Amino acid sequence: MKLAYLAKIPQAQAALRATGERVTEPRVAVLATLLSSDHAMSHLDVAAMVAKHHTIDRVTVYRVLDWLVGVSIAHRIAGDDRVWRFMLNPQASAQGAGKKTAHHAPSHAHAHFTCNTCGQTFCLDKVQPKMNVKLPTGFRTTEVDLKIRGLCAECK
Repeated sequence: MKLAYLAKIPQAQAALRATGERVTEPRVAVLATLLSSDHAMSHLDVAAMVAKHHTIDRVTVYRVLDWLVGVSIAHRIAGDDRVWRFMLNPQASAQGAGKKTAHHAPSHAHAHFTCNTCGQTFCLDKVQPKMNVKLPTGFRTTEVDLKIRGLCAECK
């Protein structure tokens, strides 16, 4: 993953510049790690990957992940083990990541696939949940989460 990570650094820097916020080493490192992954990663997974290239503490990694969610570059996925996993938003991936989006618009409305054997979670960007749910007055949808479980290609 080292070559993939290094190749994603310029994309991560450009995406961070597009937010209008500060481009810092921890932000670049965490975003490049997410960009180089094909599956959702836990905070500890991201911290372990970042530690191979940088000296950044776990608290800073978590703060960057939280910030990436806040600016709609990434989203959190609740795992069955009650651990958050982080993945880039599909629109962020398609647009090179980092385009500012409204904080209150649905940041992701796609399905996730979790492997019953290895536990990895993947975004299914082309599977858009279509729900015709009438919410009570005053309620507003900000996120729809559909999780499909089974065996991934590696574990089949």
